[in-house]
Amino acid sequence: MKYKNLLNISANPEINLLDKNLNNKNNTFSDMGAWHGYYLPQLENKLSYGGFKGPLILAQEYPINLSNDICNIELINNINNKKYNLGESKNVKFDYYPGKLYQYYKLDDMTLELELIFISPRSALIKTTIKNNTLENLDLNINFKGEIFNKYFSLNDNKLKSNKLKLEKIQNGIKVLFSDILDESSFLSNKEMRFEINHSVDTTTSIYENSYQTYLNKKIKPKKNFTIYSTQSYTFSKEESENEKLIIEKVFKNPNSYLKLNSKRWKKYIDIVESKKNISDEYKKVAVKCINTLITNYRSSAGALKHGGITPSFTYHYFNGLWAWDSFKHCVAIADFDIEIAKENIKSIFDYQIIKDDELRPYDEGALIDCIFFNKSTARGGMGFNWNERNSKPPLASWAVYEIYKKSNDIKFLEEMYPKLTRYHNWWYRNRCSGEDAVVSYGAMIDEKNNSEKEIILATTWESGMDNAIRFDLEQSDEYKVKVNKSVDDNGTVIGYTINQESVDLNSYLYKEKLILSKIAKKLGKEKESKVYIEESIKIKNYINQYMYDDETGYYYDIRRSLEKKKLLINSGKGCEGFIPLWANVATYEQAKKVRDNIMDENKFNTFMPIPTVSKNNKKYNPIDYWRGPVWLDQALFLIEGLENYGYYQDAKIIAKKLFNNAKGLMEKEPIRENYNPETGEGLNATNFSWSAAAYYIMYKDIL
Repeated sequence: MKYKNLLNISANPEINLLDKNLNNKNNTFSDMGAWHGYYLPQLENKLSYGGFKGPLILAQEYPINLSNDICNIELINNINNKKYNLGESKNVKFDYYPGKLYQYYKLDDMTLELELIFISPRSALIKTTIKNNTLENLDLNINFKGEIFNKYFSLNDNKLKSNKLKLEKIQNGIKVLFSDILDESSFLSNKEMRFEINHSVDTTTSIYENSYQTYLNKKIKPKKNFTIYSTQSYTFSKEESENEKLIIEKVFKNPNSYLKLNSKRWKKYIDIVESKKNISDEYKKVAVKCINTLITNYRSSAGALKHGGITPSFTYHYFNGLWAWDSFKHCVAIADFDIEIAKENIKSIFDYQIIKDDELRPYDEGALIDCIFFNKSTARGGMGFNWNERNSKPPLASWAVYEIYKKSNDIKFLEEMYPKLTRYHNWWYRNRCSGEDAVVSYGAMIDEKNNSEKEIILATTWESGMDNAIRFDLEQSDEYKVKVNKSVDDNGTVIGYTINQESVDLNSYLYKEKLILSKIAKKLGKEKESKVYIEESIKIKNYINQYMYDDETGYYYDIRRSLEKKKLLINSGKGCEGFIPLWANVATYEQAKKVRDNIMDENKFNTFMPIPTVSKNNKKYNPIDYWRGPVWLDQALFLIEGLENYGYYQDAKIIAKKLFNNAKGLMEKEPIRENYNPETGEGLNATNFSWSAAAYYIMYKDIL
């Protein structure tokens, strides 16, 4: 099968799983929204043969290796007490197929096959098949052995600490009991959490502190097979645990049907990739790797997450929550092959849309908060440290919802989302509009952490999604420094903050959003509302093209305000925000041509790995400094789609192919990265990054 082993997930898991960049040292596999995942053994490490490595679990918000190998099979011949050494197998295979892990061992006396799939958002199913290769009965003692790690590495204390786990035996298996631990940097758990292993046959289990042994004896007839099914379940509450027992009971009655369902679901995903004709297998393999990445990063509802969604990265320490604008990009891609996950992810973000009588911030009615996690913030009555309401994120929600509608034709979904989208859209103009021109600026919420001008500006950059972008640098003349403005309501009450900077990307997003809301309103029979959005959009378009575009340099920039004066931030240089007017269809054809000329210049944006976040000739350009040079695939996708909007199809394809061909490791077995060095193509920052996978997938489907 040409799509096997697209990503190297072999590992020898350790307690301290993180590298210096806080990425897991190894890649992993998960499916169906589970909160745990697995690795394959390393071929060279023969002592590790016989089990799926790990699991990796999310300790609510942080990835932890629960074990090196929690269920390793050991086979002993009861007649001569010979222990079979799987490392002496004549033929060994470790394969990662889309949706399945597989191991194969060929010995003289027997053949052993192990298959692992996920059967629910909480459980994996392992099929163990032993084939007797001899002409005599094979009398075996079959042992399943494992040991849990009794420590975890705390980033707060920079040392190993006890995870207070305990092993207990259950009928035909074992369970791992958790304790109440609150380590804000590395480990969150409570007494209701469980990890359970169940076997489909009668077994006997012994516990030895942090290790166990589960065994049975079995005679296998000549040339016959013996199959055992096992489940490994990770649950967060008593209710989940009890529900999973019912699922497992049902699975054990007909396990092969679940294997078939898994194959059918993944075949559907692959068939969509295969449906694109006249394209090389190398690009198809990247598309399948994108699907693998997105599905592995999908987490089902748990804790405070009422619906599931796609997290940025299962393997980066702090990226196991749901960010608003990340989610919208993920949804547009995944809608092509799993529409239900796309809808679910949209709902997960809107579950925490601020309502009129919100106890913390009623003045932010309609807003979407930056990110949500398993645990709510302490201000919301939770114990979370990663949940963030200091800012929102760029308005891409209507775009994502309408793209989902175009794939599904689900008018009920539009009806459900339209009022929520309009409240979100209106929030921007109520809480982030500080001038008389109906032009919007990025800003920050009223929040206890936004307690100084420095912190407000920091939250504002987060709201832009471009944390350290050059355009927000403070080094301007005193007259045009970044300053914080207070947004007030009709009663003079402060309801938020903005900075004295009108961002071209933000207003372009809002222009596009008005056009989309107009389309949705029309489909829902709201003709008057549809016309209003069109009328409003014209004003924004005219403003952007008149005031945010510089004819001499042929590019769009942000505006910095000082009292009644405005300054176009040309001296900040050209950044990716300046081509968003093409994606949003704001630019005139003449303006688009000049932007295109800048983009295709090899000394500016058409680098080896093209579309750095700032022009290469910018004096502050740095190819490895987050939003000050590296290539972000979401922005590159917006640029490519923008070029196509104005008829530059060949340029779009050239850029797209360079992004595929020059990203280091993309067409090999390395993970898709958060961003890339524009000069070398080297991957930077987080591994297995979802919005990069989403962007690559869309490019594969629509551009190549």
